[in-house]
Amino acid sequence: MVQVGDRIRLNRMGNDPDPVAPGTEGTVNFVNNDRQYPQVGVIWDNGRSLMLIPGEDSFSVIPAGS
Repeated sequence: MVQVGDRIRLNRMGNDPDPVAPGTEGTVNFVNNDRQYPQVGVIWDNGRSLMLIPGEDSFSVIPAGS
């Protein structure tokens, strides 16, 4: 699972009316591991802040130093 401070890259955003574009990178600012409603809060490099839902949205952690 991701941790606060991880850098991530969005692969695909599921069912969102105003999605972040694939390939956008950002920094994780909170993680909610609730079993029913997991969420990953992200501050995107394009200035947006939009949560991800693990399992519905697809993203990759960018290895440190990349």
